[in-house]
Amino acid sequence: MSETDTHAMTLTAIGPGRWITTAGPEWRNPGGGLWGGYAIGLCVRVLEAEPEAVGEALSLTLTYAAGLPAGDLDIRTRRLRQGGSIGVWEVELRPAGSEEVGVHAMVTMARRPRTPEFVFATMPGAPAPETLPSPPMPEGMQHFGAQVLERRTLDGFPPTPTGDSRSLAWVRSRRGPLDKALLGMITDNSAPRAMYALANVMTTTLSLTVYLHATVEEIAEVGDDFILVECEGRVGGGGASDERSSYWRRDGKLLATSEQLAWYRELRREPPE
Repeated sequence: MSETDTHAMTLTAIGPGRWITTAGPEWRNPGGGLWGGYAIGLCVRVLEAEPEAVGEALSLTLTYAAGLPAGDLDIRTRRLRQGGSIGVWEVELRPAGSEEVGVHAMVTMARRPRTPEFVFATMPGAPAPETLPSPPMPEGMQHFGAQVLERRTLDGFPPTPTGDSRSLAWVRSRRGPLDKALLGMITDNSAPRAMYALANVMTTTLSLTVYLHATVEEIAEVGDDFILVECEGRVGGGGASDERSSYWRRDGKLLATSEQLAWYRELRREPPE
């Protein structure tokens, strides 16, 4: 049995492809289950610790099958294929002692060779983070990942429906210099886009895909600085809504992109007495 401590995620290996960890209550969302960004970071962390994994996380697709409670978690890893540069891994997160999968992830690991670079995307203009406030939270609530991430934006939380889903926010780590796991966590830091369309809504993530374009070294250059999160939604209906986001270093380098599908429903308002 071996133990690895990475950014307050203590991973204990209990056998080939088997790990355990304890998720403290600080990782919970206001609704009670673990914040979805925690699962992203945990998947990156466990494959960084996995002795047979080669390279670094390049993409992750997570399916949130059931809510994970705080407390002891069982993690199972399985290598599906390993080529010369690319490996594909499966990660399952379960409550300890349960056979029910809470979060399922498919992770592409890669060696990152030097290749000619090209860029089509352009970082949007935004006020400097030093000029922006941290949005106040309703009493008893925190924005997703507030225990890990500092957020600077003109948007409040929850957002006010305006008919425009696009938002810009500067985010930085409260847990030391930015790395791949923390960058992955940031991809679940924005308010669901259904909140930009509807005033009284319940929403939860169904699936989230993260593309970590930047290398470990390029992410490390961020240090403790902010990165800019550009987020927008395109459509919602039949209970499902989408969201896509881009994550920019202050010098204009695109670090990551993500796509998310969420489930939502309007909450019934009680008629006035």
